[in-house]
Amino acid sequence: MPNITLADGKKLSFPNSINGLEIAKTISPSLAKRALVIKVDNDYKDLLTPIEKDSNIQIITIEDDYGLEVLRHDTAHILAMAVQELFSDTQVTIGPVIQDGFYYDFSRKKPFTEEDLIKIETKMKEIVDRDEKTIREVWDRKKATEHFKKIGELYKAEIIESIPTKEEISIYFHGKWHDLCRGPHLSSTGKIGKHFKLMKLAGAYWRGDSKNEMLQRIYGTCWRTKKELDDYLLRLEEAEKRDHRKIGKIMDLFHFQEESPGSVFWHEGGWQLFQSLINFMREKQTEAGYREVNTPEILDKTLWEKSGHWDKFQEHMYTTETPDKRVFAIKPMNCPGCVQIFNQGLKSYRDLPLKLSEFGKVHRYETSGSLHGLMRVRSFTQDDAHIFCTEDQITQESLKVTELILKIYKAFGFDNVILKYSDRPAKRVGDDKLWDKAEKALLDAVKTSKLSYSINKGEGAFYGPKIEFVLRDAIGRDWQCGTLQVDLNLPQRLDATYIDKDGVKKNPVMLHRALFGSLERFIGILVEHYAGKLPMWLSPKQVAILPISQEFDEYAKKLATELDKNKIRNIIDLKNEKINYKIREHSISKIPVLMICGSKEQESQSITLRRLSQEKQETLALKDAINLLSKECSVPKI
Repeated sequence: MPNITLADGKKLSFPNSINGLEIAKTISPSLAKRALVIKVDNDYKDLLTPIEKDSNIQIITIEDDYGLEVLRHDTAHILAMAVQELFSDTQVTIGPVIQDGFYYDFSRKKPFTEEDLIKIETKMKEIVDRDEKTIREVWDRKKATEHFKKIGELYKAEIIESIPTKEEISIYFHGKWHDLCRGPHLSSTGKIGKHFKLMKLAGAYWRGDSKNEMLQRIYGTCWRTKKELDDYLLRLEEAEKRDHRKIGKIMDLFHFQEESPGSVFWHEGGWQLFQSLINFMREKQTEAGYREVNTPEILDKTLWEKSGHWDKFQEHMYTTETPDKRVFAIKPMNCPGCVQIFNQGLKSYRDLPLKLSEFGKVHRYETSGSLHGLMRVRSFTQDDAHIFCTEDQITQESLKVTELILKIYKAFGFDNVILKYSDRPAKRVGDDKLWDKAEKALLDAVKTSKLSYSINKGEGAFYGPKIEFVLRDAIGRDWQCGTLQVDLNLPQRLDATYIDKDGVKKNPVMLHRALFGSLERFIGILVEHYAGKLPMWLSPKQVAILPISQEFDEYAKKLATELDKNKIRNIIDLKNEKINYKIREHSISKIPVLMICGSKEQESQSITLRRLSQEKQETLALKDAINLLSKECSVPKI
């Protein structure tokens, strides 16, 4: 006689075992229609799974985030099913859910084509219309391995061998077609709906290892409604227009080349933007009590072993051996070097909190397939800071960091910020009492911000809880940028200590803090957020001076001198071209303000201003124009 506790606390009792669909019907017929799967205690189950003991349950519908995840997982299965119905020589491998959709990897000698994607999508819709029932079976491990080998699904057999012996081997049937899968899944293929689309083809090595076979990956997207799907496709179309790689080329900001893959070649304009970010951040950090430091880019292997990075991060580190047989690594992160600065000289509790900031260049090996313009590189600059404090100072310093991050994001036009809070994982270091204090401190900071937040249970780092700051850009995409992490581990490993009030040596708590995260990536986000039309104070070139003809070149040069005096970044276009050509050229390169000068302007010592994306022009006295532009070019206060 199971006693069921619903998510709202209501309790239901049943004389015999019962499943999720029957519980949903008991609550309301409409809920039963919307029900997809069920959460039993902390596990997600198929809707028809029998519940035989007292349980806390939640009926998952399409409105829930997990409901959408299940929908996408089912659609990945239907993709694989459609592929094998059309191309029987294909082996299936894995098909997980990803952000905004799913993919499935296939082993097939003949490459798929764009035309094949159309056929596959049509077949998927046929399978939905057939409304095949979904049935879960648990198989003996040996039986499952032999079965998949027999039908030529060698990858599935290999996956079974890697599953821990304590786990069940569950097989999901959609009609006669079946797949190895943990689940849960919808009760039939008809429940999926048709709000999906196959997006693109790509290559992927089996298990991500370049020594293994190259598989063919098909990406797809799936949504609750047609409107959501259409909105997503429109968002992708807009994102294509805003691609920072294209705009960066138009604005002459940076480039990449194979001689240094994943590293940025900054052009003059891009480097100006980079330095504007650093100067802005440097000023704000100084005001907030940070002391800027700089640490070596190459450190001996022994330090990385002591910090724990050698064991956990070695595959992403660039290393070298010198003629005297010493092994060095180029730093993938700044933390161990910063601790070495803290360790110089005796520290007292009176010195804490000590806030050390660093614009540190780090290098991490990423696979070539994962590189993506400024968004994913191998060499980047972090706006790191490490705050050494006492346990009692965690709350106050966390609040200060959160406040600073939110103010700085607002200065860059990001008002929509979401926080993700992650608490202790199962495997961790540190005393539970200290974890209690650290978690409460961070959660208090989150709540004080009054922003929307989610809790990622058990997703904290092994050394402490963390907050992730997620920006939502102009077209609704989310970007995880800033982080605040409480480290209960590294100060101990690297022997960082201070003398407390009682005269005893103690390890400080270390707060890791980044606001931009990676400056390179943040610039990419800014370029796409503004579609290249950066605010005046950030724009590498703020004004373009365009004389109508060569006879006004001297007046144009005078204007440039006045702008230089007022520290307004400008270029002067003295090419012998028509004015409309010049306007078009500099508008395309996203210069915010065009200064047009001809006989009228020269005679009256005035200037005509034309702003980006506006056809309307205004003529102002030169002094008034300079004053106006100086205000617009000033760095915003926070």
